[in-house]
Amino acid sequence: MSQAETPSPTAAGHTLRLLGSELRVLFRRWRTWAMLAALAAVPVVIGLAVRFAPGRPPSGRGPAFLDQITDNGLFAGVVGLVVCTPLFLPLTVSVVSGDAIAGEANLGTLRYLLAAPVGRVRLLAVKYLSSAVFCAAAALAVVLGGAAVGVVLFPLGKATLLSGTQIGAGDSFGRLLLMGAYVTVSLLGLAAIGLFASTLTSVPVGAMAGAAVLAVASQILGALDQLDWLHPWLFTDRWLGLADLLRDPISWDSFGQNVWLQLGYIALFGALAYGRFTTKDILA
Repeated sequence: MSQAETPSPTAAGHTLRLLGSELRVLFRRWRTWAMLAALAAVPVVIGLAVRFAPGRPPSGRGPAFLDQITDNGLFAGVVGLVVCTPLFLPLTVSVVSGDAIAGEANLGTLRYLLAAPVGRVRLLAVKYLSSAVFCAAAALAVVLGGAAVGVVLFPLGKATLLSGTQIGAGDSFGRLLLMGAYVTVSLLGLAAIGLFASTLTSVPVGAMAGAAVLAVASQILGALDQLDWLHPWLFTDRWLGLADLLRDPISWDSFGQNVWLQLGYIALFGALAYGRFTTKDILA
């Protein structure tokens, strides 16, 4: 076949190959697997503490749903998500998204990426998509860690939902996966913030710290009753609404509101990242 007859790869094909390459780089790093292992260890530690502690955990003490673990071990994953969502999950997402562009700039590989026929917009989109995949992987690590320790150490009996209904093991695991999906959605806005921060500097630690500090600050503002007018606009406002998935029937209001809230932050900080990255002098 002559050169003129050779079919040229489509833009979508280029993007998929670039995304695949980016994901391979991300998941070949020891740092990535260390963070996922640390997240999975959180519900494992919780499960071990409950299993070998004397007596049943008192109701209303400790993290939400802690007293349910002894009845249905899969609730170790639920408690793990509740514990990890405010700090540990945002921290790991801040590391990955903050390193997306700044890490390439720090290593000197960003100019070589852009010298290839990649394009800044496509590279920015791929970097965000890889961060979004990590958000899902991080939430799944907590879910699987909790499910594993729950199955090994506890019975899979009936668990009582917030509405008083009791559910079995199959329904519990389905609810746990839904909660993992909820947490994934919750982290997507932060991933966009971290990506924008990553376009502002060539020092990855600065971008990582900036995104992580913003996540903590947003939650502090959300805890102040004097700022209740601001709460609906904070990207962390619906993070703990995942408990609504433990009602019968399931209340989807928080899920829908969280989706729209995170989409707003993705659009805002995606536009800011686009404006910054497309005008940044990189190849000089």
